[in-house]
Amino acid sequence: MKPHLLNVSTNSVDSFSARRDIMPDINNRWHYHAALELIYVRKGRGTQFIGDSIKNFKDGDVVLLGSNLPHYWRFDPEFFDETAGEPVDVYAIHFKEDFLGKDFLDLPENQEIKKVLLQSRQGIQLQGTSKERIADLMPQIIEATGTMRIIKILEVLTEIANCEEKNILVSLGFKPNFLENEKDRIQSIYNYTISNYKNKIELKEIAAVAKISPNSFCKFFKTKSRKTYTQFLNEIRVGQACKLLIENDLTVKEICYDCGFYNFTSFHKYFREITGKTPLKYQQAFSKQ
Repeated sequence: MKPHLLNVSTNSVDSFSARRDIMPDINNRWHYHAALELIYVRKGRGTQFIGDSIKNFKDGDVVLLGSNLPHYWRFDPEFFDETAGEPVDVYAIHFKEDFLGKDFLDLPENQEIKKVLLQSRQGIQLQGTSKERIADLMPQIIEATGTMRIIKILEVLTEIANCEEKNILVSLGFKPNFLENEKDRIQSIYNYTISNYKNKIELKEIAAVAKISPNSFCKFFKTKSRKTYTQFLNEIRVGQACKLLIENDLTVKEICYDCGFYNFTSFHKYFREITGKTPLKYQQAFSKQ
């Protein structure tokens, strides 16, 4: 499972990088980098892969990723339509832990920031009012110059440190594995699964995508992702079902079969295991918002 090493550079003028992306294919691959990354998806939807975590992402999401944590945001197909595609609007900030100096985080006043940067090695998804404040600050950082850039990013880091509503995304036991001979294998598995989750994917079929034998594939995938391929496939299918339930255009049974489940009982079982709710309860929870 070899993510691509992405070199995130800063110039001699700036101590960290801040940018706005409006294309869905910016770094649209499984990759990692030494810099931490704070991302705000102002407009966009799809599936995010962070370490061993798989979740849908949507408008308004804010995520902080630690150094060398593999990740990949795959936008939904409608964002790639050149004629009538939906717009993408993403703000991203990359910075080193010591971008303010090697001793900065050791100051007594900065212990909460230091703690949250350590937590970011597992990926942090921000929620609540803190998420909204950070979303407001991100464009300001891109527009700011001079010392004001430093002040604004410190405001963001302080807000993250004080946030009471945040979700840790990656399991504590996840260890990135960067073996060269596995460079593109996980990327191929992810792409094929997302493109074909509605169909019945046989073991020999996905093993052929990974270019290894079926027996080797099972061991490889479980070792690298800490889950079986069936678990992974069901997470993708349930994630798509969640989106369809929120849109509320299809019945629960129609959604079951549209997402690749061939048995309604199995759909309920896996949906509840992954989300903690039945499909109907999940849909009702969003309809009340």
